[in-house]
Amino acid sequence: MNQVKTNQKGNLIAIIAMFFLFAMISFVTNLAAPIGTIWGYKFAGNSVLGMMGNMMNFLAYLFMGIPAGNLLVKIGYKKTALWAMAIGFVGLFVQWLSSFVGADVNVFEMTSTVKEGGMEVVKNYQVPLNFIIYLLGAFICGFCVCMLNTVVNPMLNLLGGGGNRGNQLIQTGGSLNSLSATLTPFFVGALIGSLTPETSISNVAPLLWIAMGVFVAAFFIVSFVAIPEPNMNKSGKQVKYSHSPWNFRHLVLGVIGIFFYVGIEIGIPGTLNFYLADQSANGAGVEGAASTIAGAIVAIYWLLMLIGRFCSSIISGAVSTRAQILTVTSVAIALVVVAIFLPKTVTLPVPEFIYEGGATVPVSAFLLVLCGLCTSVMWGGIFNLAVEGLGKYTAQASGIFMMMVVGGGIMPLVQSWIASVAGYMSSYWLVVAMLVYLLFYGVAGCKNVNTDIPVDDSVENAL
Repeated sequence: MNQVKTNQKGNLIAIIAMFFLFAMISFVTNLAAPIGTIWGYKFAGNSVLGMMGNMMNFLAYLFMGIPAGNLLVKIGYKKTALWAMAIGFVGLFVQWLSSFVGADVNVFEMTSTVKEGGMEVVKNYQVPLNFIIYLLGAFICGFCVCMLNTVVNPMLNLLGGGGNRGNQLIQTGGSLNSLSATLTPFFVGALIGSLTPETSISNVAPLLWIAMGVFVAAFFIVSFVAIPEPNMNKSGKQVKYSHSPWNFRHLVLGVIGIFFYVGIEIGIPGTLNFYLADQSANGAGVEGAASTIAGAIVAIYWLLMLIGRFCSSIISGAVSTRAQILTVTSVAIALVVVAIFLPKTVTLPVPEFIYEGGATVPVSAFLLVLCGLCTSVMWGGIFNLAVEGLGKYTAQASGIFMMMVVGGGIMPLVQSWIASVAGYMSSYWLVVAMLVYLLFYGVAGCKNVNTDIPVDDSVENAL
């Protein structure tokens, strides 16, 4: 009896630690875009360079997605999580170092062409060493969040004993993930205020130290908690199948879909943050503490994702995944297209509970924020449709999916480039194109046309 109580207590501590880590995934990830406004301002309004931190964060997924899955088999959930937290601490520490190391050392000079008042203006600026250090820290953090993403979901399921309880823990952790994503741009925007030549990473140093502290605390907690490790390959034998996940058409199309989805999820609020914070003629024309207002508005997007996930968890028993994907992609396309065509002179006041300064923002910003309700259910929906009928190939497919999260770095960077050439709102045509692909996937691409491939759990070949 005492042993059972001890195990239950240990599991509860581990569950709480995993909840914190689930929140830390979005906290660390969503630091990049709002911090990028600082660099974008320093680089003469170059939003492409401003989004490079976000790009480096997601680029790490491309290199770490499949290896992270292999680590679970070789060293287990616990050790993989510990390594992830240690790496995350290092990444955040390196980003903090960029606030005072190398700021006065210029690495190279760049030229940027930006639009001001409808005219193209060429601007020259120096790229300092501390920007390179910051990018290195963002890349290291990308390794961390990739590993944590690979660990946290299955670990919570294990700690919950699988079934409904395991799913309940995952949903709770996902809600905390969305809550953290909601608060992060708000806190960063509040710390930055109005962008000035003196604004630097040091303005957001308190958040970096808090994040490092959470990683340290979670590291020690998880170190002393027993975690079940049923999936470790203790035999050392390599298992080989006659086929691979790539042989399933709906999986391949789903992998492309998840690549686009993460680009949509990050690109909509990321570019919106730049648009609202930009006080030049290219921006939204927000007066006052533009960065604070931008952070608050973007925070609503992540809050709506939290609401959307919660609602989806309630209706998923009665409404099919495919129906949800078709609905949310159609609505998102409509919202983004209307936002593109609405002139920025059509404005609404910012609600006082968000900002009390009496500012106004374009209606298009609120329409883009509403897309959070749509993007909230896309990851789970695309994943479920893509792995349907994969059987023993599901684990390999999961590693491939994690690798494709790199789309959250590449596509927002492409969108930022389009924004620098054609304007912020015109860049959202890229988002529309990606949403159209997801609509196609929900209509036809998700159908499994490879049902002749055996997918049972038997091992065909063992080396």
